[in-house]
Amino acid sequence: MKIEIWSDVMCPFCYIGKNNFEQALEKLPFKDEVEVEWKSFQLDPTLDPKEAKNTFEYLKEKKGLPEAQAQQMIGQVSQMGKGAGIDFHFDKALITNTFSAHKLLHLAKKYNKSNEMEEALFIAHFIDGKNVGDLETLISLADSLGIDNEEAKNILTSEEFDYDINQDILEARNNGVTGVPFFILNGKYAVSGAQPVELFANALQQTYDETVSPLKNLSNGENSCDTDGCSI
Repeated sequence: MKIEIWSDVMCPFCYIGKNNFEQALEKLPFKDEVEVEWKSFQLDPTLDPKEAKNTFEYLKEKKGLPEAQAQQMIGQVSQMGKGAGIDFHFDKALITNTFSAHKLLHLAKKYNKSNEMEEALFIAHFIDGKNVGDLETLISLADSLGIDNEEAKNILTSEEFDYDINQDILEARNNGVTGVPFFILNGKYAVSGAQPVELFANALQQTYDETVSPLKNLSNGENSCDTDGCSI
C-alpha cells in the first residue's frame, strides 16, 4: 500500500502529522506492507533563499500578526507538538526558502532515505534552529545520513531535481491541495492536516481493507464451477 505525503520543512503541522501518522502505522499489522513517498510542497516560494527570518518577524511581515497574537498561536502549536512527542523551539527556528531542502529530500529518495531526511530536516529547522536553506547545513545533513558530500553539493548547486520538485507541486495543485500536510492513501482516500493518531489508524485500516487485503468470500462456494467441475 502506497502513501504519498506532501509536506514543507517549515510547516510545524507537517512535523506533527508525520509523528502521528508514524505512531498510527506502528500499531497496524500490515505496517511492513506500506510504502511512504514524501512529496515536495512550498508554503512560501517567494522567500529569498539568501535570507532567514525568525518566526515572529515572518508572522508579522507575512500575516500582519502582532507579537502577542503570534505568541499565542505559537504556544498552541507547541502544545500540539508536545502531544506528538515534539519539543518545538520556535524561538530558534529560521524561516527561509525551502527549495534547496526539497532538493536534498529528492536526493535522499534515490537512496531510500527520504523518511530519514524528512526527519533530519524537521529537527534541524524546529529543534536545532539551523538554516535549512544554507548550503553547508544541508551538506552536513546529507553527510549525517551517509550521503556523499560532493554529490550533495553538486545536487544543491545544480538544477537536477528542480523538475521533480515542480512536478510534485503541480501534482498537488491538480489534486486540489492548498495546504500541508496532505496524505493520499493508495490513490483512494485523502487525509489533510495533522490529524490525531486514531484517525490515521482508522483511515489506514479502511484503505487496506478496501484496496489491499484479500477478498473475503461472503458465501459458501456452492452452485459454482471450478477447474475440477461443478458443485451443487
